[in-house]
Amino acid sequence: MAGDFAGWIGRSVTARDRLEPACSNALLAALGGQGEGAAGDPLPLLHHWLYFWDVRPPAGLGADGHPAKGDFLPPIPLPRRMWAGGRLSFHTPLVLGEEVTRTSTILGIEEKHGRSGTLVFVTLEHAIANAEGLAIREEQDLVYRAAAASGPSLPNAALPPECGFGASVDPDPVLLFRYSALTMNGHRIHYDRPYAMGEEAYPALVVHGPLQATLLMGLAQQHVPKPITGFEFRGEAPAFDGMPLHLCGEPSDDGASLWSQQGDQVAMRARVTCGAASAG
Repeated sequence: MAGDFAGWIGRSVTARDRLEPACSNALLAALGGQGEGAAGDPLPLLHHWLYFWDVRPPAGLGADGHPAKGDFLPPIPLPRRMWAGGRLSFHTPLVLGEEVTRTSTILGIEEKHGRSGTLVFVTLEHAIANAEGLAIREEQDLVYRAAAASGPSLPNAALPPECGFGASVDPDPVLLFRYSALTMNGHRIHYDRPYAMGEEAYPALVVHGPLQATLLMGLAQQHVPKPITGFEFRGEAPAFDGMPLHLCGEPSDDGASLWSQQGDQVAMRARVTCGAASAG
């Protein structure tokens, strides 16, 4: 299957946007912060995901609420699409109010087979630049899979995990709706409970992967004293509304290891690194 789309590798598209303070401030407020950033202030790390909206008319959406496949992304004939993880290097700080560009390129398409059936991974590169040049280089992993006959269960209840530093959040439907709106993410598993449970076989609304990554980054910035120049994350299991989401970290010599957890189940693992950002 993946070989059928080899011709898509190398395709590229460029978008432009202005880092309006209102978007970043709205997310900070939704997460319980002050949200008082003004033009000229640094953009919080990972808040670039709030910009470069891909707004399509109704005819340009799939049944799941995602933009329909076959424009920039290949029309892989598997119905479920998720953001599986990514790797980022931070080169130049982005500033609220400035104009930026994002050049996205399809780096690779790989097919794998496992217990859950056929999986197709699409790796994208996003190069985000301001007037000074490259600011963020990001690799994003998307995974496509078949429809599920049955879905995962809610995690078993457990005591909060022990870790070097941590916090807990309540990923309630309001927070999930707000994050979907701020990122223009139409995927219905995050806000449409009947769809999430009836069509995609989840036991509840699903917490966005990038929202978890943003929460883990915020935790790291509170506890890692050096400037963060690298971040990588990987989803391991879905997290849901209706249960506390624990954010955990362990310091290391060059940054910190991080994870999010619900009950007895790790949802996401991540790592921040400090030092010179890679030019790759």
